[in-house]
Amino acid sequence: MSVLTRDEAQTRAELLDVHHYTIELDLTGGDETFGSRTLIRFAARVDGDTFVELKPAELRSVTLDGHPLDPEALDGNRLALPGLTAGEHELHVDAAMRYSRTGEGMHRFTDPTDGETYVYTQLFMDDVQRVFAAFDQPDLKATFELSVTAPQNWTVLANGITEQADGVWTAAPTPLISTYLVAVAAGPWHSVRTEHRGLPFGLHCRRSLAPYLDADTDELFDVTRACFDRYHEKFDEPYPFDSYDQAFVPEFNAGAMENPGLVTFRDEFVYRSAVTDTERQTRAMVIAHEMAHMWFGDLVTLKWWDDIWLNESFAEYMGYQTLTEATRFTDTWTDFGVTRKSWGYDADQRPSTHPVAPEAVDDTASALLNFDGISYAKGASALRQLVAWLGEKDFLAGINAHFARHKYSNATLADFIDNLAGATDRDVHAWADAWLRTTGVDTLTPRVTPGEHGTCALTVDRAGSRPHRIAAGLYDRDLGDDGGQLVLRERLHLDLPHTEAHPIGKRPALLLLNDGDLTYAKVRFDPESFETIRKDLSGLPEPLTRAVVWNALRDAVRDGELAPAAYLETARAHLPLETDLAIVQGVLAFAATYIADRYLTPEERPAALATLSELCRDLIRRTEDGDNPGLRLIAVRHRIDVAVHPDTIAAWLADGTVPGGPELDPELRWRVLARLAVLGATDEATIAAELERDPSATGQEGAAHCRAALPDPEAKARAWEAMFGSDGLSNYLFTATARGFWQPEQADLVREYVGRYYADAVAVADRRGPAIADAAGRWAFPAHAVDTDTLRLGEECLHAAAPIPALRRKLVDQLDDLARALRVQRAEEK
Repeated sequence: MSVLTRDEAQTRAELLDVHHYTIELDLTGGDETFGSRTLIRFAARVDGDTFVELKPAELRSVTLDGHPLDPEALDGNRLALPGLTAGEHELHVDAAMRYSRTGEGMHRFTDPTDGETYVYTQLFMDDVQRVFAAFDQPDLKATFELSVTAPQNWTVLANGITEQADGVWTAAPTPLISTYLVAVAAGPWHSVRTEHRGLPFGLHCRRSLAPYLDADTDELFDVTRACFDRYHEKFDEPYPFDSYDQAFVPEFNAGAMENPGLVTFRDEFVYRSAVTDTERQTRAMVIAHEMAHMWFGDLVTLKWWDDIWLNESFAEYMGYQTLTEATRFTDTWTDFGVTRKSWGYDADQRPSTHPVAPEAVDDTASALLNFDGISYAKGASALRQLVAWLGEKDFLAGINAHFARHKYSNATLADFIDNLAGATDRDVHAWADAWLRTTGVDTLTPRVTPGEHGTCALTVDRAGSRPHRIAAGLYDRDLGDDGGQLVLRERLHLDLPHTEAHPIGKRPALLLLNDGDLTYAKVRFDPESFETIRKDLSGLPEPLTRAVVWNALRDAVRDGELAPAAYLETARAHLPLETDLAIVQGVLAFAATYIADRYLTPEERPAALATLSELCRDLIRRTEDGDNPGLRLIAVRHRIDVAVHPDTIAAWLADGTVPGGPELDPELRWRVLARLAVLGATDEATIAAELERDPSATGQEGAAHCRAALPDPEAKARAWEAMFGSDGLSNYLFTATARGFWQPEQADLVREYVGRYYADAVAVADRRGPAIADAAGRWAFPAHAVDTDTLRLGEECLHAAAPIPALRRKLVDQLDDLARALRVQRAEEK
């Protein structure tokens, strides 16, 4: 299949003006293919040649202006349209298209709970070609009329309001949108509907999830309405579509997709089991993020994929900020700092890093690789820094000018910066060059020098090139009865670079750069401040301040400047006193996944797990009164994950509850069983019995995970064959199997598979495409095997095997992380 290049897209956009698509889909023809008939009305500005894209199972017929074209002329995914004359044209395409099992194109899923079938589209980047013929690039916007023939008991959702007659569902015509934003979701949905500000709003999920959606309907609609209203306060342009449906769909590869009028979410957001309030906040943020796209991405769309950050960074920033302003979730930036920002920092320090706004993205395959922590988290951090520097009033004025000038059209980075510059006297172009066209993470280090009469002065050393507007927090120890508390004396507001020393009076116990987390940079501590952190971190009054400190400690471990054991000691001392759930979750996840599993040697790992187990026990004891169920749930989850001996968690599973609560819901039961499988304390019969108890889709995934985790050569061989030898696993079952397969406790058992991994991953990626390539590179990589042989084999694969871009990017990142882990281990040995 040919990927579309930037040059080809520019040439086609100069030739064509696409007006309208009429699309007829028939979903009644079986479970392998569906019918797709497309009429495209378009104009050629001058005489010329071009092509249309589609990936059919069978191309039945094609006519251009009433004249048949040879279906055999289809070359890969391209059908040539030679000899176009200037003027209007009509292209008719009749094809059978394949359903997907990997979340790309038209995904088909049968619910194991009740046997009901659902289909939905994910057309992002270039997957529209899997559903209907299209001139598939974002700047050839058109209007779309869609009709769908579906089984009698199904409901069809689309970008516009749908109506049904005689088994055919017709959607209202769309305004001008890009091809990748067309959406269909069909099946026997459970739907809840309401109206807000004159528009129909809907929530939709599989029937088997109906009770769980119903339980959260009020919360979901409250968040949706609050964000909708807040965006109308911020934006001059009203919501540009005729309805707002949110469909929670199965086996979805992304968190959500911003299809106009029909946002699709992964249906893990319909909670079957207990979750923390931070997880509810994350779901609310995704709602806010996708709604922001209705303006930035859907109303105004990038011209080409080099500006994907314009979509994602804006929605990421606006989602967190609007959620903070409009809902009960007022600490969203703490969660951003703990979970999202570290994603950006990690991505920006790998060889695969790229600018937030790259100079050029040559083709769609390259563009797909940029959906990463840089385009989301770093870009959102840059926008937050921009707002701090520019002021929100001028920022929103520039945004509204951008919407007004480019609505229902396409825009570039230059357009965006020009519109911002028109709203302020500041040099936004210079800011953009420094922040959006560069790579890497700046590092800010405080230097405290003594002055006269016991006073001090602060100088900030900056390793990097970007300007920063930050706050420096000066904290003193509270000498009252409580002890261990740190009191904010002052926040200095600094613009960097700045060579002059700032007087700060008497030396504070802690000097914290980037207090408030308004910029994107690693921060270090002076020796006295680090000693304060070691003793009194939990005494800092604000969770966002503590998040900045924990991120700094995390960065220091990754850079080999802080021993992993010292991080664990700090967590052991201060996490039992932590109140913010996002911080507890983030610190425990880093400590277990990176420190215990990668940064410490296998000989050191048991002691690290014992420390984490003790820490979790402290948290469980602290929450015995039931006042903080979210904290208790986090502690229970992690206590299960780090268990070295099976007795305690096996007793929980047998009793169906943790003493004092919580009762073990499906998520916790599968979590316990997975850990018991790793420890060799369960068997296939027990897994099968649990699956009979919970035959749902998540139950199927839990069973696949457990079976792959069994410390048995035959179980490992079966799991490997399922992943790499056959193509029967869906995207979610592949991921579940991969997550169970590699376990640090089983390094000797799976050693032979480390050498097999690279060739088998390349082969399955070639056969099954980018979604499985991503899963194979992310979840099936032997991350536990921190040794030079794993690194050498990976580097040989990159040089000799030519993996497809999606897998190559994942391997580059994984190998860099592995090399970093080796450096950390060696630094620890010294």
